[in-house]
Amino acid sequence: MAFELPKDFPYDPPKGYSYEVTSFNRNLLAIWIYNHGKFSYTDKTPKSIWGFYDRKKECYHAPINATKSGDKVEIENTTAYSAMQIAEPPLTILSFMV
Repeated sequence: MAFELPKDFPYDPPKGYSYEVTSFNRNLLAIWIYNHGKFSYTDKTPKSIWGFYDRKKECYHAPINATKSGDKVEIENTTAYSAMQIAEPPLTILSFMV
């Protein structure tokens, strides 16, 4: 059974992509992103987990993988492609201070 994207979901799917929302468990929805490009290794449309939405707490969670929800994230810190957070290596941050 498919569900609708949360009302505050700020993204339209990027060109060549679409979203699908499914039930993950009682409180969480899984948000999937489909890539409609042409691939030589499959006839099926590849999909990846974008992230999770907690219906009860009305917040988003980054995925650890497609079967496990991770930490809560602010929607402003996500992209249209994923709710995963990019970890900046410490030296990258320091290089901007020099």
